[in-house]
Amino acid sequence: MDPVVSRMRLEAQEAPQVVERLLRENEGEVRSLAAFLRRRPPALALTVARGSSDHAALFAKYLLEARLLWPVAPVAPSVLTLYRAHPRVPLPGLLLAYSQSGESPDVLEVVQAHRRRGVLTVALVNREDSPLARAAEVVLPLHAGEERAVPATKSFLAMLAATAHLVAHLWEEARLREALPLLPEALARVLEAEGDLGYLEEAEGALVLGRGFTHPVALEAALKLKEVAALPAEGLSAAEVHHGPKALLGEGFPVLALVQRDEAWESLMATLEGLKAQGAHLLLLSPEPDALALADTPLRVPLALGPELTPLLLAQAFYPQAEALARARGLDPDRPRHLAKVTRTR
Repeated sequence: MDPVVSRMRLEAQEAPQVVERLLRENEGEVRSLAAFLRRRPPALALTVARGSSDHAALFAKYLLEARLLWPVAPVAPSVLTLYRAHPRVPLPGLLLAYSQSGESPDVLEVVQAHRRRGVLTVALVNREDSPLARAAEVVLPLHAGEERAVPATKSFLAMLAATAHLVAHLWEEARLREALPLLPEALARVLEAEGDLGYLEEAEGALVLGRGFTHPVALEAALKLKEVAALPAEGLSAAEVHHGPKALLGEGFPVLALVQRDEAWESLMATLEGLKAQGAHLLLLSPEPDALALADTPLRVPLALGPELTPLLLAQAFYPQAEALARARGLDPDRPRHLAKVTRTR
């Protein structure tokens, strides 16, 4: 392997093949699960996850609530594992558990407890031989293969794709089902997005914003900036920036925003225009010319693929830029300080 090319970058480059494999191999199981859920829709859907996986779970909340009108609530594992309390879940219930390794004891315990109480448990997990996969009633494998770099890339994108795959078979509109086959090629194309994060090389902090479907990816981008570039970055919904965080703004303070054209477009653009007027330096990752024209640092993504799938393209375009920023700041993107690949929380 070329020593100049990080594992993080190589694994991000594998994402198109991973997603293509996932859509093919999971089709039968997803169709079956979707048919069951259409007959028996949940009174309440729950999610449980940690780290990057929790951002994928938030993406599920947005899609299930906005497109299926299902109420979705995240589980706080410590309520069960530390406080030994088990809130009542109305049946029929659904629990979506997201994990790369499938080894975190608290996520595992949540799945086991909810399954015992009659909740349908679904694991979206990379390791099919993991404790989590064995504990869940249904498994949707991520098919990402081994991920050796500490920062998750291809497994995170696989979680988003698996979620969109399930929603596509549950949603009455055909648009998402028709767009999914285009996703692998689109992921490959956006790896060479224009622009870079060089403005952040000397930065001491940043805000990372999204709105609606791009909010989970903004959280993921902020986490990656912390992980690989040691940059204190706060990920937020753009709706929250007015509730205190914009007090951080000074002349030139970096604000990275992930922008797509959907129902959140007008609100997000108005917020960004206001932040720029207050002195923020806007770094905008987007396929939209109108957004890029507002940016101080435009980061052009070469295509969009509908509001449910474009967030995956934004994440994929961001990963090489974060990797390059880590190198520019003198860090090894594969080995963030103090972090390990598998985190076990209780």
